[in-house]
Amino acid sequence: MTTVTDNDDASPAASPAASPAASPAASSAGSGTAAARQPRALIRVPKTAVLVPLLVILCVTPMALALPALSVLYVVPIGFIVWLLRTETVVDSSGLVVRTVFRTRSLAWDDLSGLTLTGKSKVRAVLGDGTEVALPAVRTRHLPVLSGVSGGRIDDPTERREPGEH
Repeated sequence: MTTVTDNDDASPAASPAASPAASPAASSAGSGTAAARQPRALIRVPKTAVLVPLLVILCVTPMALALPALSVLYVVPIGFIVWLLRTETVVDSSGLVVRTVFRTRSLAWDDLSGLTLTGKSKVRAVLGDGTEVALPAVRTRHLPVLSGVSGGRIDDPTERREPGEH
């Protein structure tokens, strides 16, 4: 699931490719300064995927009730639910925030030297020192969204260009 929003607006944009442009927004009560609205993309596994481990829990319950030692079988689907709900990548004008089950890592655009694609359509961020960081739930189909939200720091490979244009 990909959601593109303004920081001040919680409703998703009509399409990921049509990310909102930065525009001045009304400031909070009495502060007197205008804040710029910045597009933000949240990329994660759809929450409906939680239905699968819930179904597994439902199927394991009769065995766990019959033999209490089999309650250990609940560990795998519960761990999968935690992984589904915790893992995400947030993209905004300042950089990427990569959240996994046990760690949250912020990557500024200046720290990135580029992106690399794996054979399974997964996307990894490459840091200046050559270290690769996996971007959870980000696939090649999300590259136009990353390009739009990053403000052009990441090239959109689906965009048509004139011959000779870089």
